[in-house]
Amino acid sequence: MRDRPSGAELLDIAREVLRDKITPDLSPERRYDALMVANAMAIVLRQMETGEQGQKDERQALSRILGMEGDLETLNRELANRIRFGDAGNPATWKVLHDVAVAKVAESNPRYLSADE
Repeated sequence: MRDRPSGAELLDIAREVLRDKITPDLSPERRYDALMVANAMAIVLRQMETGEQGQKDERQALSRILGMEGDLETLNRELANRIRFGDAGNPATWKVLHDVAVAKVAESNPRYLSADE
């Protein structure tokens, strides 16, 4: 059994130290780099929280609208081909694309979504 803090908690603590204590003392060029690293750490934390559920949901939705099975990469490639050749203009396709885009933004930049509300 692992002790606390957990891996996610350690990553969050490291991100906060980097962002709040180390970054202010850096040169402007290094500050930008440090903030990018802190942002990447925050994305990883959100991915750890949601696990693989987003990919599972996306794969199921794509399988449903495409009428085929496959891994996520194959399904996305097929969807791209259908869009490229004009065969994806139905509302179900646009709903899936919207939902996937929102899920990705929620993972990478959740403040953007809260500003939109």
